Amino acid sequence: MLSYPLNFTFKIVAFNPQVSVSDSAGNEVFYVKQKALALKESIKVFSDKSQSNVLFNINANKIIDFSAQYNITLPQGDAVGSLKRQGMKSIWKADYRIFNPSGEQIGAIKEENPWLKVLDSFLSGIPFLSMLVNPSYIIEENGEAVFRLKKRPAVFEGKFVLEKIGEATDANESLLIQSVIMAMLLERLRG
Repeated sequence: MLSYPLNFTFKIVAFNPQVSVSDSAGNEVFYVKQKALALKESIKVFSDKSQSNVLFNINANKIIDFSAQYNITLPQGDAVGSLKRQGMKSIWKADYRIFNPSGEQIGAIKEENPWLKVLDSFLSGIPFLSMLVNPSYIIEENGEAVFRLKKRPAVFEGKFVLEKIGEATDANESLLIQSVIMAMLLERLRG
């Protein structure tokens, strides 16, 4: 059982993007490592920084594409679900769909205010000013808001926090969290 809010921290400049995820007590619950220089996105989610226990793999189905699908699997290859970016629609306002292993949509990730991301993009190179703009995203399960992902002020690292604002079903909570991790990795590059 995860203790919310979850805190995501990562270095802004890194050859291999890596994210540490900790719970409300400061305990590391996930450690995420993205493969560098890969034609297709390839992410491994570990139980901690030692990287000895892989919990999930997240892999893109296409080489660089606005409408790529990110398949989430267990280490042995069993499907957990997938996240799909909504193509051209996501250029202005982040919009992702979350699907269970059967291909049924069970959730979505939507940006709350696209103007904040535009402003954040312009200010990201200016220390301290960029701390004033913090985009946020709503994560829905079956049309109900269950989480909010919000960028936090930080100077030399990236920080996001995932707050629980509703009740996710036990069956879908893990898929929603892994989808948030992938969307956060994609969105951090956009501002």
